[in-house]
Amino acid sequence: MAEASRSNAPWLLSGPGLVLFAALLGTPLILTVILSFYQFDYSIGGIKPAFSFENYRDVLTDPYFHKIFGRTFGVSLIVTVFCVLIGAPEAYILNRMRNPWKSLFLLVVIGPLLISVIVRTLGWALLFGGQGGISTVLQWLGIVDEPVSLMFTMTGMTIALVHVLVPFMVLAVWASLQRLDPQVEDAALSLGASQATVLRRIVLPQIMPGILSGSLIVFSLTASAFATPSIIGGRRMKVVSTTAYDEYLSTLNWPLGAAIAIVLLIATAIIIMSYNRLIERRYARVFE
Repeated sequence: MAEASRSNAPWLLSGPGLVLFAALLGTPLILTVILSFYQFDYSIGGIKPAFSFENYRDVLTDPYFHKIFGRTFGVSLIVTVFCVLIGAPEAYILNRMRNPWKSLFLLVVIGPLLISVIVRTLGWALLFGGQGGISTVLQWLGIVDEPVSLMFTMTGMTIALVHVLVPFMVLAVWASLQRLDPQVEDAALSLGASQATVLRRIVLPQIMPGILSGSLIVFSLTASAFATPSIIGGRRMKVVSTTAYDEYLSTLNWPLGAAIAIVLLIATAIIIMSYNRLIERRYARVFE
């Protein structure tokens, strides 16, 4: 009896949290799935609770939605790559610093997380405008002859998203670096290995779990980002989240907006699970 109680203890302790999680996340998700199968009657401008796959057929067959989903996942991939290239070296350099510089620069890196995404994005909007700081500096340096605007462009949206999400990559790699013993690097250097060899053969394999987990976080957050694409990308560079928002509030076609959101959720989940599966197989071959 005592053994049974001990085996059930984890479930009993986590039960309240699981119930709260299911209520706050599961219920809205189920309601969204149900809504996605409803129909929207344009003649009356209302929702008809009639079961239909019409919304999913529109999303999966219309080239307009194909272009939006392609742009969304393309931007997510590009932002993830840039976050890896910036965040991993940044985390390594921070880890090699000594106090108080380490604490100071770590605060600088993660400090933007304390500021609203909207505020940071509006700051980039001021810089990206035709009369913004970037355009002014380029004209002053003589690189361009007339104002240049990065607003409503893929480049501007990518830069803003990288700035917003790179701290997540830094934190993920930082967590992996905490398990790396600096004496291992010193031992390799004392045995004649170059710094490049140490980074490639010792440091990189150790921080790879952090890079992989950070990549998943950045990719999923970019695919579902709304504030930054809506402000920087605008109507010209619509992504899935802004398209679903427009269907909800502009055309009032809630069922279609729900279907778009569910397709995004399923597509992102498939990509993440496939990515995990690929990495697991690769690591399994390495350690066999």
